[in-house]
Amino acid sequence: MTKSLSPEKYEYYVDALKSELVPAMGCTEPIAIAYAAAKAREVLGAMPERCEIYVSGNIIKNTKSVVVPHTGGMRGIKTALIAGLVSNKADAMLEVLSHLTDEDIPTMREVADTMPVTVALAESDLPFDIGIHTYHGDDHAYVRIIERHTNIVKIEKNGETVFVGEATKKEEITRRELSVEDIVRFADECDLDDVREVLKRQIDCNMAIANEGLTGNWGASVGKVYLESYLPDLSVRAKAYAAAGSDARMNGCELPVIINSGSGNQGMTASIPVIIYAKELGVCEDKLYRALLVSNLITIHIKHDIGTLSAYCGAVAAGASAGCGIAYLYGGGFSAIAHTLVNALAIDSGLICDGAKASCAAKIATAVENGILGYNMYRMGKQFVGGDGIVKKGVENTIDSVTRLARDGMAVTDREILAIMLEEK
Repeated sequence: MTKSLSPEKYEYYVDALKSELVPAMGCTEPIAIAYAAAKAREVLGAMPERCEIYVSGNIIKNTKSVVVPHTGGMRGIKTALIAGLVSNKADAMLEVLSHLTDEDIPTMREVADTMPVTVALAESDLPFDIGIHTYHGDDHAYVRIIERHTNIVKIEKNGETVFVGEATKKEEITRRELSVEDIVRFADECDLDDVREVLKRQIDCNMAIANEGLTGNWGASVGKVYLESYLPDLSVRAKAYAAAGSDARMNGCELPVIINSGSGNQGMTASIPVIIYAKELGVCEDKLYRALLVSNLITIHIKHDIGTLSAYCGAVAAGASAGCGIAYLYGGGFSAIAHTLVNALAIDSGLICDGAKASCAAKIATAVENGILGYNMYRMGKQFVGGDGIVKKGVENTIDSVTRLARDGMAVTDREILAIMLEEK
């Protein structure tokens, strides 16, 4: 097949998938804290005697209520930090906690009871900012992560800088090369051997945790509620499985998830409904992979300028993108996918992110429902048009509207959400 994309742009898409669709165990913000803590212990050269951690408001928001895996049900910033220290496996990055076992839980509880840990709000305007100081005797070490979950920008040992990283990675800049039209073209033309391993891992991992969410007793069991409360048609199953993955993940399940744009919930939302539909429709494996290219890359495209963390629920973008992947499974091209995306984004772009916790599963189900509705509207010749609220003429202009809403318009909302969450009552 002759490729209409330039070799440079083709590589942008392959690189985007390989850098964004990576495994993580547990909610990614606590895991980023654990990773920073493990790195700080590595630099310090000993288990710290005391620690100080400074985090941005969005890190507080996404760490406050979620269960940290392999901790025996413990939650919060201090738990994530201690788990990373005890793990001491910084090389594992977002799978840093996968090395912990039940035998480590008493150690973590003892450290939590005896080691002084100061938690404070970072003096930073960045939505994503983690800084950890560790102390042992006369030695001290410092590690800072900003913008992305593994993006270490500074390491210090005893006051001397030993590493300085870049605030903006090259692969982030190339996200601007994405467009919905080119994404569909890439999905049609991609040599699947270039991405097969990445997508197969996403299917295997994300479906495993979805099945665990439906068989285990996790959180509010939103996935089970869907299956037991509604006629189990295809759309209900797609919502239920996606929600069930979040049920398990937000409540301490120790299975890994393949994330998208820094979020496991986004990774599951963009992939699981497409996988469920592909199985029901009986499409070949290659068709499923190409549909996943659509859903994953559109999620990356929408999230790029919004940023990793925002008051805008990331499941909205991923659910709309899942609708696009489903449209592709039914044979839809650029027109079908563009209309599906605009319709879906018009419906629930006001859905807020109030941190990682059990109710994320219900938000995922809502986002998937509206992604499917967006495609069904297109199929029946119905659409939202430019001038309807935030909808603009053209899919890229509508994405720009959503980006402005999420990044700029909801900045005050984000601060108020955090204030509400930190109230005692």
